[in-house]
Amino acid sequence: MDELALIRDADNRAASYLAGVADRRVFPDADALAALWAFQEPLPRLGRPAAETLDLLDRIGTPATVTSNGPNYFGFVIGGALPAAAAAERLMLAWDQCASSFDNSPVAATLEKLAGQWLLEALDLPRESAVGFGTSATACGLACLAAARRSLLARKGWDVDRQGLAGSPAVQVVVSETVHVTVRKALRILGFGLDNLIIASTDDYGRVDPARLPRLDDMTILCLQAGEVNMGEFDPFIPLIQAARAVGAWVHVDGAFGLWARLSSDAVRLTAGLDGADSWTTDGHKWLNTPYDGAIAICRDARALADAMNSDAAYAAADPFAQKNLTLEFSRRARGISVWAALRTLGVDGIAGMVDRHRALARRLADGLRATGYEVVNRVVLNQVLIRLEGDEDGARLTRIRKAAEASGELWFGPTIWRGRPAARLSISSWRTGEAEIDHAIAVLASLRETV
Repeated sequence: MDELALIRDADNRAASYLAGVADRRVFPDADALAALWAFQEPLPRLGRPAAETLDLLDRIGTPATVTSNGPNYFGFVIGGALPAAAAAERLMLAWDQCASSFDNSPVAATLEKLAGQWLLEALDLPRESAVGFGTSATACGLACLAAARRSLLARKGWDVDRQGLAGSPAVQVVVSETVHVTVRKALRILGFGLDNLIIASTDDYGRVDPARLPRLDDMTILCLQAGEVNMGEFDPFIPLIQAARAVGAWVHVDGAFGLWARLSSDAVRLTAGLDGADSWTTDGHKWLNTPYDGAIAICRDARALADAMNSDAAYAAADPFAQKNLTLEFSRRARGISVWAALRTLGVDGIAGMVDRHRALARRLADGLRATGYEVVNRVVLNQVLIRLEGDEDGARLTRIRKAAEASGELWFGPTIWRGRPAARLSISSWRTGEAEIDHAIAVLASLRETV
């Protein structure tokens, strides 16, 4: 089979998958999982035909997928890929660009620069900021936090690029009790040491309490959250950022999904003061509904991010703000193209409408589950619904219900721990999810509560 025929075959199989995504099991059944053994073959000495490889991938792999691109997935905050974003990604794969700089890909450099400008406008963040498109919130957070440390040390006359960290002035990091694991991971990789993190106390909703904020100074990085992963809550940015600004601390906001609330007609109030921070991270694959592997690092001081991430070489010099100089990757795909496609196709009003609709659906889900006997733990200010069962202290019954829902293939949601007790979390962020899917989820969980 020649190249074009193989690609057409793949496209046809992909189209068939998408055509049935609304009716597919959300989690694969036991037979599909057992069939995965077929991939356990010896490494071939002689290569196999490409058409055979594609057929194996589809025949065995497709039934074993989690249908996170469908309307009944309520697990992690994952938006199903928008058709426009997925189509742009498909064309981008055919282009096969190394999107490191203008010289490597003029079209990628042009579109990613424009996507960055549009993001700053849509999110109403400082227009002078640098915008880097990276692989994940972890990678983008690492880039921003590296820029933060480098900048704070430079204020003290310490060149960390040349002098390293041994003997450097101390930089302290203050994080919330409910800090996301990706921020913790980035800080651990950067060598701050988890035992050295200063923990800020939180209120009943998981928000940093300004009255109990640890002492900050001009060598502090303060990490805040827009959209806590369980409760969906936002730290009170105005007093916290004012306190940081007063002493010259750097403020980083982890806004993996909550940052998009800035486009909401109502939820924007939750983000008040957020634009006063120094850096932000968010994900495209959440509320913007782009394909996976597309996160965003934003830094008010564009030069700080560009200098921290610079990877120019004699054979590969580029604009200081080329994407290879704003992210961890030197050789990289043009992740910003699907962001551009989503922004252009939805427009600001389209994104705002989707955020508002999902918030309304979350409230509908919470009300329905509460009416059927579930305890809704959170206030449902965003798109997260956190549930427990009364008297189920160890979460054993809730686990059985969740496993039964998974086995049914009708919906999927995941477990979590909140304030030391097991709970379950349902997230709504896919453009495919509507009232019918919410009502179906309520009915399934109501039935399982009575029978499991």
